[in-house]
Amino acid sequence: MHAQPAEMWSEDYQSQLIEAYWRALRKHPYIVGAHPWAFADFKTSQSIMRVGSLNHKGVFTRDRRPKLAATRLRELWGAAKG
Repeated sequence: MHAQPAEMWSEDYQSQLIEAYWRALRKHPYIVGAHPWAFADFKTSQSIMRVGSLNHKGVFTRDRRPKLAATRLRELWGAAKG
């Protein structure tokens, strides 16, 4: 799901949120590592709060296709090496 401008829970929002966290963490030299909370979207219990009983916070879809967040993380991690 994409939205321009980014709306909550869209891939665009997730990518921007990850970058904001990245920038905040990089300001503190005593933080030496970080990782995303969820590798891939995953199944959850049924609820009126979750469409299709899925948690969409992963950087890959449930069938392991990269989302915008995966691309952004690759860019951020690559920039950290140089």
